[in-house]
Amino acid sequence: MSYKNKAIIFLTSISIAFGQEVNLSPLGWGEGEIEKYLKMDTRAFPDNPIAIGKNGAVTTTFHSAASRAGLEALNQGGSSVDAAMTAALTQTTLNAGSVVSFFGVITMVHYDAANSEIVSMDAAWNTVQDESDPMSIPGPNLVNVDAMWNPREISGRTALVGGFMRGVEEANAKYGKLPFRALFDPAIYFAENGFELSPATADFFKRRDLQIRRREETRKTLVKSDGSGYRAGDLFIQSKLANTLKNVAENGADYMYLGKWAENAIKAVQSDGGKMTMKDLADYRVLWNQPIRSQYEEYEVAVLGPPTFGSINLIEALNLAYAAGIPELGHWSTNGSSLRLIADVTSNMNLSYLTDDLKKMIYPGLDLSNQSRLKKETAVDLWNRMDSGVKLITYADEKRKLKVGKIFEYLISKIRGPKHSDTVVAIDQWGNMTAVTHTINCIVWGNEAIMVDGVSIGDAASFQQAAIKATGPGNRLPSPIEVGIISKNGKPIIPFASMSMGLHQQTVQSILNIIAFDMSIEDAVNAPSILFPETDASDPKSPKTTVRVMEGDFSEKIIKESGLPISKHAAKDRRYMQGLWVGIYRNPETGLLEAVSPPYATGVALAK
Repeated sequence: MSYKNKAIIFLTSISIAFGQEVNLSPLGWGEGEIEKYLKMDTRAFPDNPIAIGKNGAVTTTFHSAASRAGLEALNQGGSSVDAAMTAALTQTTLNAGSVVSFFGVITMVHYDAANSEIVSMDAAWNTVQDESDPMSIPGPNLVNVDAMWNPREISGRTALVGGFMRGVEEANAKYGKLPFRALFDPAIYFAENGFELSPATADFFKRRDLQIRRREETRKTLVKSDGSGYRAGDLFIQSKLANTLKNVAENGADYMYLGKWAENAIKAVQSDGGKMTMKDLADYRVLWNQPIRSQYEEYEVAVLGPPTFGSINLIEALNLAYAAGIPELGHWSTNGSSLRLIADVTSNMNLSYLTDDLKKMIYPGLDLSNQSRLKKETAVDLWNRMDSGVKLITYADEKRKLKVGKIFEYLISKIRGPKHSDTVVAIDQWGNMTAVTHTINCIVWGNEAIMVDGVSIGDAASFQQAAIKATGPGNRLPSPIEVGIISKNGKPIIPFASMSMGLHQQTVQSILNIIAFDMSIEDAVNAPSILFPETDASDPKSPKTTVRVMEGDFSEKIIKESGLPISKHAAKDRRYMQGLWVGIYRNPETGLLEAVSPPYATGVALAK
């Protein structure tokens, strides 16, 4: 540890002990640092230098200034939870509430070093208590992502009850070392003083222009005062949001669940025909439980606890990978058979979208309940059937053993929902580890584009009607998020989080890179990978699935050996097919930290 870092830690602990106020405002980051980190959002890809340190680290998927905000929390004596929540709050402000929201959802897996305990926090969606007919909630055309931007019927019934702010507050109360109000300093600064819109964020304004002009408050928030739309390079200020964040910072999350913001939000949702009430907000509770765990020789993977289907998808896929023999065959970038198998294994996530009746029809006699899908013996049986040709997704050269028409039509209506989100992973000087994914869970701002005092309310119910019906009114909607902590020989070594359309594909491959192929975390995040597959839905009776990869990742020899239909994509085209995975490795012997961020995202890894 350097003398400078020792001094920072010592002075911070003295300041806290004597009641001096912690201030995480970017004004105190150092000369030129605000502009430096904001400009990093427009850097060319791929770009993700590893960050190495010993006294703390933070990494994000998007917004380098959010990483810097999290690092500041660590610099001033904050815990890994303080760093993660500070970064998440900053990300939401820098995203203008578009793909993440202060009324969105947040999930967390955390390792508490003092108690050697891993815990799971679920602040995901609650369904609306008075919603008695969820299948009639208006929804978009889900055949492709671009179609989801198109206008549809307006309905406040598309709003769900988000737990983001409750989750931030409770995480800080349980595992934070800094005052709750301090976590908001960077977010409030960027809301009050503004920031220049990056081309990517400006594109959101352009594509949602029609919807964001519909409601008066949204128009005043997301359209310039002269009526023109925001463009790249414009200064974007969120005065109403700054005021809301100040109220939450001083009065707690109750301001958004019991107070003035809650009243305004219910009024806005109901004005568009929504059924959400003040009772929905007042009754919201964060769920704390034990993570789901699975052992792979000396490694253990601990992921978000129930209710979840993301964790089930992940553990099942890892089990299938071992059942299929991928570790023995070699990495999919060096073995064509392995490439084909990883495509099969990661596509089985579609099981989570099938009804119990369809599961029984496809795999008779096999218990595919959530609990059973976590078992290795179930994966062996399931893989044997998949290997014989009974798979949910097959390719042009394979003989189909399923009549896929109706099954495919059902699947295509369920799996095309948006996967926009953001991630933060942090480790502090005490060895605490925090992995977070948060999201608005809709195409930016949603079709209704409801803004309340600067906070966005998305339309996450517009594509989850069946799941809402199965969950029941006023209950927690199972999360698709894959977030967790990897341990080796009983010692936590890597907190990780993932996001975007191909989050499942990327998470499975990244974890296998580490536990099956002994890669460093830097190599794991940069290794060749398959992306979210493309399926031609024009003929449901004979759907054609194509595996998508990045140009240059796989040799022609390996592609030919795989026999897969493969499409290659340049970095500029990766946006809606990628999965993004972030993590930090902590050497259990030396404490040295290695933090990584994805090569095709604007986040950055920082360490001290």
